[in-house]
Amino acid sequence: MKFLSREEKEEIINKKAREHLSPAIFEELKSKVMEMDLTKEELERIINEVIVEYRSNLIEPGEAVGTVTAQSIGEPGTQMTLRTFHYAGVRELNVTLGLPRLIELVDARKTPSNPVMTIYLDEEHSKDKERALEVARRIEMTKVVNVTRGYDIDLYTATIILHLDPEMLSDKGVTREDVINAIKKLRSLKADIIPDETDKYRIIIRFQEPELEKLERIKDKILDVKIKGIKNIKRVIIQKRGDEYVLISDGSNLEEVMRVKGVDPTRTITNNIHEIEKVLGIEAARQALINEIMNVLEEQGLDVDIRHVMLVADLMTRTGTVKQVGRHGVTGEKPSVLARAAFEVTVKHLLDAAARGERDELKGVAENVIIGQLIPLGTSMVKLIMKRR
Repeated sequence: MKFLSREEKEEIINKKAREHLSPAIFEELKSKVMEMDLTKEELERIINEVIVEYRSNLIEPGEAVGTVTAQSIGEPGTQMTLRTFHYAGVRELNVTLGLPRLIELVDARKTPSNPVMTIYLDEEHSKDKERALEVARRIEMTKVVNVTRGYDIDLYTATIILHLDPEMLSDKGVTREDVINAIKKLRSLKADIIPDETDKYRIIIRFQEPELEKLERIKDKILDVKIKGIKNIKRVIIQKRGDEYVLISDGSNLEEVMRVKGVDPTRTITNNIHEIEKVLGIEAARQALINEIMNVLEEQGLDVDIRHVMLVADLMTRTGTVKQVGRHGVTGEKPSVLARAAFEVTVKHLLDAAARGERDELKGVAENVIIGQLIPLGTSMVKLIMKRR
């Protein structure tokens, strides 16, 4: 049995497959077969199988891909349920799945109901749990309230006393001095911050100009002061995935997290599509939409061809920004007046179009159905002109 060399494989592939396949599929086939030991007969059989499969999956001109996509996603969508994935050991950290998540995605909500990031670490930090914990502490936003177990307000001396929690200080990697320095940055605070010499877990805040009615409000401001970490990241947990440690965050701030030392920015992801668009661009947002929708469908055990989802993502991102599938997005921006009016707020669309003097070219499906003409799909796409002799 004689296996082909790389040069022989390349010659056969170029001769038999290049003109029959799209460039992307041709290159993928080429890279795959180069890794395999194949005889000439085996290679030719693989190429023929790929060509047959490729041709059987091509879309015929005039096929109603939008309708097929809507049906292919909508029908399985009726079987979807409300589900929330719960991270073990963390009561507050949940991820929305199922139908609510699919609605969030196609509605292009500005922020998901449960924003979550999967933060991958570089080679130096991903293998060691302690080093991963260091990165987690740098990312997780820690406020004064997170390390305080209680407080007292003395109205007579206009003093607020904070009682720090030693366990939380240790867990967050924070010292009493860190807390004091953070409180000092509060600009509106006109007070002396005194560490209690008799108790290392107490901080005394004595006001120079006491305004008793404002003490409660000032106390809330002090507890809300950020000591360290990244805005919007409420909680970070560590997970072991395979041979590496990965961080899961409750909250999302992709731009800031990617700058943190120890984070691998090439793999770190968020479920906030608009954040991805802002930080990485519209192409990344399109791919994230495809990934998120496919994850939701697969998690529910629904088999939907990825090309249907790709069509939806293409439609939502074609203008350069992520738009919802609705009257404030894709549907509301159709060039046809009748198509827009057929969806929602009919009278408003007709009045606006009349005021602007718009003209409907009747090139789509909905508008032709409305006026009783054949829709421009399938055989109706072809127009014949007969020349009389």
